[in-house]
Amino acid sequence: MERSNNFRKDGDRHGDSHRDKSGNSSGSSNRDGGSSREGSRFGNRDGGSSREVSRFGNRDGGSNREGSRYGNRDGGSSREGSRYGNRDGGSSREGSRERSGEGNRDQYSDNKVRPDKGDLVFGIRPIMEAVNAGRTVEKVLVKKDLDGELYNELFDLLLQHNIPVSKVPIEKLNRVTSSNHQGVVAYMSPIEFAELEDLIPAILETGKVPLVLLLDQVSDVRNFGAIARSAECAGADAIIIPLQGSAQINADALKTSAGALNIIPVCRVKLLKYATLYLQQNGFQVVAATEKADASLYSVDLTIPTAIVMGAEDTGVSNEILKIANKRVKIPLVGKIDSLNVSVAASIMLFEAVRQRSLGSKS
Repeated sequence: MERSNNFRKDGDRHGDSHRDKSGNSSGSSNRDGGSSREGSRFGNRDGGSSREVSRFGNRDGGSNREGSRYGNRDGGSSREGSRYGNRDGGSSREGSRERSGEGNRDQYSDNKVRPDKGDLVFGIRPIMEAVNAGRTVEKVLVKKDLDGELYNELFDLLLQHNIPVSKVPIEKLNRVTSSNHQGVVAYMSPIEFAELEDLIPAILETGKVPLVLLLDQVSDVRNFGAIARSAECAGADAIIIPLQGSAQINADALKTSAGALNIIPVCRVKLLKYATLYLQQNGFQVVAATEKADASLYSVDLTIPTAIVMGAEDTGVSNEILKIANKRVKIPLVGKIDSLNVSVAASIMLFEAVRQRSLGSKS
């Protein structure tokens, strides 16, 4: 797990960044499509997602499964439709896991999680079929400089369904699969995302005091899984993540979450800023965790509807979120170690809300 400089003791400088290339103890988590240097603090990034297409990034074709909390999941992943395996590159789904060879083993040594071949669909038409069939796509890798009518049709479809696209060198795609991928590989999500504008009203209708968690560019898979586990244990009603810059929700995230990601609803939105404003419009106070804060976590009332915002370990909560947050708080540290792992910090924030609510008032 990584360590961060998220919450430093008073008087300490907050410009340092711990980076370590060995595993997930600190440093960067080089997920496909971006860099997540999670080794510092919560609190000084000035940018959110730049893809301003609509307010919320949930797919038009996304499904809210019946039988779970607030219309989200039923505890498992439903993979509908065909196996997408016989045309234009095909897929490596169930029973057709390909062997990419021992020579490719070193490509996953830099904090990458080896993809489950059963979670890949490759080739233009198979990916289009998967999207149109309602399958949940985590992200799509596309070879740089692709062009043509069919490619443009695919890109339009991915944009319509708010699916993240990363342009990568052909060598990267060849490392992911040795099959005829046609320059396009899709990672299928093991969960289905909830619609924010459906979920929040449903939560409010229950009559309970809601508690939700927003993760601003938290991109390490294991941190994300650990946070989801803590959030579910704390009774949080949802986790909200941005379309770009978030951890890939894969088998490793599910394992680290101990199954929590099959229980707690996850909303994926285009811009976290507008999700934050939407929550405020619906009566939530937004409490952002940042080392820059003067107020202690323990001085804030968390017994009212609350949305807690946690940022990436290296950059923290973005400035645009900090500006609109109702409260900015820090976790007091008294030891010699001046930082907390983001999943640990999130747990402390969540369970302070649990503590206060169990007492019935702020204390």
